[in-house]
Amino acid sequence: MKLYGIPLSGHTHRAHLFLSLLNLPHEVIAVDLKNGEHKKEPFLGMNAFGEIPVLQDGDVTLADSNAILVYLASKYDDSGRWLPRDPVAAANVQRWLSVAAGKVAFGPAAARLVTVFGVPLDHARAQELAVRLFDVMERELQSRRWLVGDHATIADVAAYSYVAHAPEGGVSLKPYPNIRAWLDNVRALPGFVAMPATKAGLAPEEN
Repeated sequence: MKLYGIPLSGHTHRAHLFLSLLNLPHEVIAVDLKNGEHKKEPFLGMNAFGEIPVLQDGDVTLADSNAILVYLASKYDDSGRWLPRDPVAAANVQRWLSVAAGKVAFGPAAARLVTVFGVPLDHARAQELAVRLFDVMERELQSRRWLVGDHATIADVAAYSYVAHAPEGGVSLKPYPNIRAWLDNVRALPGFVAMPATKAGLAPEEN
């Protein structure tokens, strides 16, 4: 399998993390975003939107990080652990995939885009959205260790990367002990791989 992306992308990392958690051999291929490789052929032949990551698995070429998680869980996890088959649990996982594509993307991910990559977004607004999201997550994680049910699912994989690196976008995790405990639970999973940290955002003592 080949995964196209960049190490500092949380979208790339969630796919890379899940491949590692499933112990699936794969090669990570760097895409030169600075020089616009993702907006040219042959990359556009893999993803017409010109976005990372893209997964190639034999004859299958798949874009969108959450779609990649669903594909990998459906194809390579016979237990149904990562993507539950129970209708209610499956719907709750989908809820968090939607949160990852919405509130996470426009909150902590966007705040980090400003500080790490210099993208001209409304930083204060992104930080505000991140805090709103974290307030909800903190309450929901008060009574459980995982976002859905009693074990890790792709919901946790989808949410982890940008939440863990929120301090790089200037959003502190200090007020959220339940979120920090959940992040530790993800890091303790066999096969966990970290996303590289940057020096952007808050100093360690402020995190």
